[in-house]
Amino acid sequence: MEKLTLDNPFSEEITNFQMPKNFVLPISLEPYKGFGDPCAHIKKFQSMIFFNGANNEPILCRAFPTYLDGAALLWFSKLSAGSISSFEELARSFIDYFAASRIYVHGSDYLGTIRQRQHESLKDYMARFAEATMEILDLDPAVHLHALKTGLRPGKFREMIVVTKPKSLEEFRERVAGQMEIEELREAHKIDKQPTKREEEKTFKLSGNKEPKKPFKLTPLIPTPDSIPRGRT
Repeated sequence: MEKLTLDNPFSEEITNFQMPKNFVLPISLEPYKGFGDPCAHIKKFQSMIFFNGANNEPILCRAFPTYLDGAALLWFSKLSAGSISSFEELARSFIDYFAASRIYVHGSDYLGTIRQRQHESLKDYMARFAEATMEILDLDPAVHLHALKTGLRPGKFREMIVVTKPKSLEEFRERVAGQMEIEELREAHKIDKQPTKREEEKTFKLSGNKEPKKPFKLTPLIPTPDSIPRGRT
């Protein structure tokens, strides 16, 4: 029968360390499942833990398994008891074991396939592009900028980028920030112009409950024998 509990691979010092009461695990980091660059996962994990104010070996070691799943969590469960005494050892073992998984990571050429969709906002396009770049180590800023500009949907903004020729990612992002504000204002204007629910109900009641008035017509009076004046005799 398969064992359901995890062995503790950490040394006594790490195991007995009292975690700070105010420490909160970051929730925005996706668990590593055995695919993708293990080095990138280590760097993301460290940066997020440091951002939360934690910067010591026991916290890094104790928190790391929380961001493992699938094959990676199985790997961790098979580490020998008491074999890890520092985060450096844990990270090195993790990277060595999943080194072959880097073949699933996209290269910089992949960025050339990302295009802004027909009805996709500039904000959503930039977010999707940024997510793809996170998997690419040592990305050349010039390649990054060229792929961003090439992927823009044909239109006035792309034409403006061609004319102004931003020479850096920072300059490009400044242009993007201005265009995002314009798109958000346009979207807000569309929402403001839409009738409210009460207005729609009022319009429906006025148009649905009242029958249109029929035009008034004069009906000619048809003379009868009694109505014709008689001459005097």
